[in-house]
Amino acid sequence: MSHPIPLSRRMIVRGVAVGAIAATAFSLAACSGGAEPEASSTSAGTPAEAGGPLDLAAVCPETVVMQQDWQPESEHGAMYNLVGDGYTVDTDKKTVTGPLVVNGTDTGVKIQVRSGGPAVNFQPVPALMYLDTDILIGAVNTDAAIVAFADQPTVAVTSQLTFSPQILMWDPESHPGAETIKEAASEGAPIVTSGDVIPNLLLSQGIITESQIDTSYEGTPQRFVSDPTILQQGFATAEPYIYENEIPEWGKPVAFQLLSDVGYSIYPEPIAVREADVTEKADCLKKLVPIMQQSQIDFLNAPEHGNSVILDLVEQYNTGWTYSQGVADFSVKSQKELGIVANDEASGVFGQFDPDRIESIVSDFTPFLVTAGSITQDAADEIDPTSLYTNEFIDTSISME
Repeated sequence: MSHPIPLSRRMIVRGVAVGAIAATAFSLAACSGGAEPEASSTSAGTPAEAGGPLDLAAVCPETVVMQQDWQPESEHGAMYNLVGDGYTVDTDKKTVTGPLVVNGTDTGVKIQVRSGGPAVNFQPVPALMYLDTDILIGAVNTDAAIVAFADQPTVAVTSQLTFSPQILMWDPESHPGAETIKEAASEGAPIVTSGDVIPNLLLSQGIITESQIDTSYEGTPQRFVSDPTILQQGFATAEPYIYENEIPEWGKPVAFQLLSDVGYSIYPEPIAVREADVTEKADCLKKLVPIMQQSQIDFLNAPEHGNSVILDLVEQYNTGWTYSQGVADFSVKSQKELGIVANDEASGVFGQFDPDRIESIVSDFTPFLVTAGSITQDAADEIDPTSLYTNEFIDTSISME
């Protein structure tokens, strides 16, 4: 008799932007109610030079609130890397608050990173940002920004991940010699996803046929393990490691291709603000955006502190999922080696947006979102690609080596 395979980390999947980051339904372990925030030990860093680029006290809120779209993980390392020692954890609200520290320099303000997904009943980040204006910045996928544009417009101010880590993966033994999604899907295998944007994108390019589309993926590995002929969605920064090392029922490598290679060109989780805050919070953003640019690079170069915070939070939040040191290390390695985090190809600047790419995203993805019912055609017609981002606050001297 086979044993149930436990849920692990990101296998409780964040849906692509159908319905504005549609959520996979699942049962959560009970969160600790009314828990007192728990503080870590030790103190913050050396105070920033008054008026210098790292001094945020005069221009930013006393607490800079950042909203993530999912639970703590290494793909969010740039935010958690800024949480200094002495932080407090609210296990009820799933937030961490501490001094905002940049490479040992205390910026004079606090940072609060709020977990997304189950912690907020799977509400999209733009909705949360408009419900609670204490949130200064949020992680908003480009396609989610398109969906929210009519009622909750956000403007991306810097990218963090440059390309989406989403993949389709397959069993190399079931599809011998296949090196691409097109090759693996060529004999008609089901394409199992949790939403229809990705399969419709592949369908539009002739990579798959309509009969292959299967949107029944519920976020567990059972289907893949029991039927290894399928192609299944996942993340290059997680599933290849998890399936080989943390699912004993599988315990071997998987093959995969990044969806960004086949047209899934969105900016994943760029840092965004409410539309009005581009002007109203400009003085803060002029200093904060370069800090966010550099923090992503710093995290990948030295992930120990950020991953330590992430793993501590996963344990304390106790939501019923797991995230191991092995996955965290694999994520960092994959972000670098697969080019998921890279300089902007057009400018060579890290974190800068490519206007042509944004325009292409809008033209390519709005038809799928309209078909899925995520937005109306009238709303799609009103979207100006240039209103979805700004490079105004980017420090053009920052780039990856």
